[in-house]
Amino acid sequence: MAIVKLKEIAQARSGDKGNSINIGVFAPNQSIYQLLLTKLTTNTVKEHFSGLVKGKVTRYEMPNILAMNFVLTEALDGGGSSSLRLDNLGKCFGSNMLRMEIEVDDELLTDL
Repeated sequence: MAIVKLKEIAQARSGDKGNSINIGVFAPNQSIYQLLLTKLTTNTVKEHFSGLVKGKVTRYEMPNILAMNFVLTEALDGGGSSSLRLDNLGKCFGSNMLRMEIEVDDELLTDL
C-alpha cells in the first residue's frame, strides 16, 4: 500500500456559482475509478475542506466517463462579491482537492 496525493492518479476541474462550488474528479481507468468511489466519500471531502465548507457536500457519480462531481454548498463565505477571502474562487478548490492523500494498492499504481 502506498499513500499518494490524488493528483498522482486523477484529474480535477472546479468552478463556482454564488456560494457553491463544484469539483469534477476524473479517473484514468476503471480500477482507479472504483478506488475513488470508496475513498472520495462526501464525508472525506467535507473533512478535507474542513473550515472552508460549512454546508453540505453532495456526490454525483458518472460511471460512463469514470468521473464524479462534488457540489459543496456554503463554501465561499457568501460568494465572490460578498466574501472578504483573498482567494475565494471555486477554481482553486480543484487544485486543493488534488492534494488530498489516499491509500492505494501498489498494483493499481503500475497500471497508470
